[in-house]
Amino acid sequence: MPDDVTPILPNLNRVSGSRSSAAIVSFGSFRLDVARRLLLRNGEPVRIGSRALDLLIALVERAGDIVSRYELLDLVWQGVVVDEAGVRVHMGALRRALEDGQDGARYIVNVAGRGYSFVAPIVRDDMDAAPPVVPAQASRSLGHAPPPPRSLIGREAVIDSLSELLLERRFVSIVGSAGIGKTTVAAAIALRMQSEFADDNIVFVDLGAVSETGVVPGAVISALGCKLEGTDPVEELLSFVRDKRMLVVFDNCEHLIDATAFLAEQLVRGAPGLHLLATSRESLRAEGETVHLLSPLVVPDNEFPTAAEALSTAAVQLFMDRAIASGFEGGLTDIDAPVVAEICRRTDGIALAIEMAGSRVGTYGIRGVADLLASNVELHLPGRRNAAPRHQTLETMLDWSFNLLTENEQIVLARLSAFVGFFTMDAARSISGDHDRAAVAPTVGSLVDKSLVWVHPVDNAVFYRLPHTTRAYAATKLREIGDPEQISRRHARYFADLFKAVALKPGLYANIERHALHIGNVRKALEWSFSDKESYAIGIELAADSSPLFIGLWLLAECRHWSHLALGIIEGYSRGSQQEVRLQEALAISSMHTQGNPQEVRNAIERGLDLSQADESGIPQIRLLAGLSVFLSRLGDFDGGLDAARRCMVLATRNGSLAEKVISEWMVGTAYHLAGDQAAAVEHCRRGFKLEATVGRVDVNIFGYDHHLRAEIALARCLWLRGFPKTANGMALRLMNEAEGSSLPGNYSIAAVASIPILLWSGDTQNSREHIERVIAHTEKHSLRSTAAAAWALKGEWLLMTGEAAAAVDVLRQALRTLHLDPFRLVIPPASRALGAALVHCGEYDEARASIAEAISSAEEMGQRLWVPSLYRTQAEIAFKAPCPDIDAAETALRRSIKLAAAQAAIGWQLKAAVPLARLLIDSERSAEALGILQPIFEEFSERTGTMDLVDAERILASLK
Repeated sequence: MPDDVTPILPNLNRVSGSRSSAAIVSFGSFRLDVARRLLLRNGEPVRIGSRALDLLIALVERAGDIVSRYELLDLVWQGVVVDEAGVRVHMGALRRALEDGQDGARYIVNVAGRGYSFVAPIVRDDMDAAPPVVPAQASRSLGHAPPPPRSLIGREAVIDSLSELLLERRFVSIVGSAGIGKTTVAAAIALRMQSEFADDNIVFVDLGAVSETGVVPGAVISALGCKLEGTDPVEELLSFVRDKRMLVVFDNCEHLIDATAFLAEQLVRGAPGLHLLATSRESLRAEGETVHLLSPLVVPDNEFPTAAEALSTAAVQLFMDRAIASGFEGGLTDIDAPVVAEICRRTDGIALAIEMAGSRVGTYGIRGVADLLASNVELHLPGRRNAAPRHQTLETMLDWSFNLLTENEQIVLARLSAFVGFFTMDAARSISGDHDRAAVAPTVGSLVDKSLVWVHPVDNAVFYRLPHTTRAYAATKLREIGDPEQISRRHARYFADLFKAVALKPGLYANIERHALHIGNVRKALEWSFSDKESYAIGIELAADSSPLFIGLWLLAECRHWSHLALGIIEGYSRGSQQEVRLQEALAISSMHTQGNPQEVRNAIERGLDLSQADESGIPQIRLLAGLSVFLSRLGDFDGGLDAARRCMVLATRNGSLAEKVISEWMVGTAYHLAGDQAAAVEHCRRGFKLEATVGRVDVNIFGYDHHLRAEIALARCLWLRGFPKTANGMALRLMNEAEGSSLPGNYSIAAVASIPILLWSGDTQNSREHIERVIAHTEKHSLRSTAAAAWALKGEWLLMTGEAAAAVDVLRQALRTLHLDPFRLVIPPASRALGAALVHCGEYDEARASIAEAISSAEEMGQRLWVPSLYRTQAEIAFKAPCPDIDAAETALRRSIKLAAAQAAIGWQLKAAVPLARLLIDSERSAEALGILQPIFEEFSERTGTMDLVDAERILASLK
């Protein structure tokens, strides 16, 4: 809740009713007079709060019994709502008054999970002697705390801890940004402390209404309700509180720091029984002060939380609480949860801002409020009518803070609004101009002290940030007192220079997160640079040098936007330079993954290759040729992909590092797998891994592909085809699970789409289903259109395998439409094969025959040898299951499938065709021929488990013997 909340609170001067019992109880050195509500120790009155005394009476009356917390709540609070934390605080106060546990004395024990018990021996008698007279204090009208809110959302733990800290340290300051909830927390602590101090010894001093430093002591005297005379109000005040045990709260001290700090020191030093709690937007820096920095309310860290996940955070709980209070009906849905999470993140967890936004939901709805905030109107949203004037809107709240700043602090704060999100001190200096640089660091430090700038240590570096509402406010001040265009130019120039110096390498993204905090400022610098022809050069430079950041964070749509924009205006600036090479590479990568496989990808790669000819190192060419191989493979041009991979290997062998030679081996191995030479594929992949062992793990991402991962997937697929299904299945599951933990979203999608087929080839419908559902959600979340279509095609194949042929047809048709549109021909043949098989199961024989014939023709024309054996196998299935089975055609297709698979050294494909061929031959009473075909293929397998084909083959062979 914000600082200014004023809900209903009982008066702090509660008067406890007396009990009817007139017994006097003695224990240890104490005598308790229940009728007079008096506790004596060695004949002297003991200072004890009324709630603590009520607890003592309740426990003594049932000495030896265990009294539960619920019973104590009924006996002591009688209808007042108090949580268990309140019981603990008051019980602690009672134990301190009794000095329980000191010098071996033991009066009260806590029985875990059950309650409390008074365990000391007691004697009940009548008290003959009159009780000692306790001097009565004159009645005073105290300064009262604002009433507590209906609920202290997200603040219960801090109230508990600060209550204990205040008793221990005596002088505590709650420091935090405007509206973060300092007053609310202080008021709740004052309420919690009632039993610790006598009921009329808690004083709340609101300094927000005080404007002159000289009247601070008078404001405290007024809050105490005392009539003091004399020329020195501080000394008179000290004389009044010196022998008293009191809690004094100084609220809203930030505009009277010096006077408040001086008075606080005098009170704490001169009145040993006085406890002081202060709230301020900066610490008092006074002697004896313990500072607690009040954190913002926790906001969801997940961009797309469910309703349950969002409501587990305090910020969303407060937002929904205020929304319901404003008339909003219905709970938070999973659909709206990400919207509310973003609203709360935008408010930076500041309670007042969240309250103001939530209170408008009844009028505008959740999405309407989100639209309002997107228009930067949060500064003007009205607060509660009874709020203090400085809290009527966020703008007036920030005006209060801004007007307390020095002129230099105001200028620096306004200039810092140029930054979006995090910035460093060096960045802050860069936008201030040469003559102001020396003063920036201490000024920023002062703004940090005043809670206007937040500090975020990250590893060994320190970053700063303006809360969103503060930044929006400071931006309006920059337009009033500064030159926004000049500051924006300095801002853009700084980040262009920064990324030029950082020199991010394309493909090396392992440590990209250390630069991720700059992404908001890079976006802003690019937007400004491309808004005016005079700054185009800065924009082109920054777009080129920051492109690895966008790719490494998988912000591919943005990467394509900035690269495309820069290349569109590069004529006359840096055309033909290495900047253009980087931009062409970035455009190719981002377009390939977001737009499918358009011609502009190949154009960009070819242009980059032409420009990089002059680079003697060959490094840009190696990356671009690797990208060309990937691109052509996605288009289904497997021979073209192999040719590009070989060119890449030639360059790497001649000019490349060991790591580049490793990658080139993997590229060639993967290309051989797709081109239909499984033996060569295994040889090159293993050669790459052997070479990698001499240099350490090679983690390089080229064109959105982790090539270590890609080579392992290719090897797993080859091993399945070469007769090692069990090993291949284990590798497929491991690789998908490892890739899912990668920071690059593309890794899991690539791993899953290429590895799930291994599971499907083996007949593993359980594990394949799990990863199919995960990769569909993953690719759709990250807008990976082509890969999402490939994932849906796998879903269609799974549906076919599990007996849902009609559903499979619908899913496969839709997936194939997208795959043809992009085009993503790498996976069109297996999807077409599955569609043909599904159509047969649905009785659509003519369409099935036409579909598979077209798929075979296309695959043979494009040289897609990898897929042709499985296409012929499905053609045989269609011929066999037709209303008038064509046995000869089925046999011919199966024999061709086996022959083409053998040419690839793919015994996995051979067995898939040999099993149905053997059955066909047995049905034709040609068992010996069936045995002669099936047994040699079966015996060629190095592993006899891992696929259902082996199980089927083993059964057939057993029946033939």
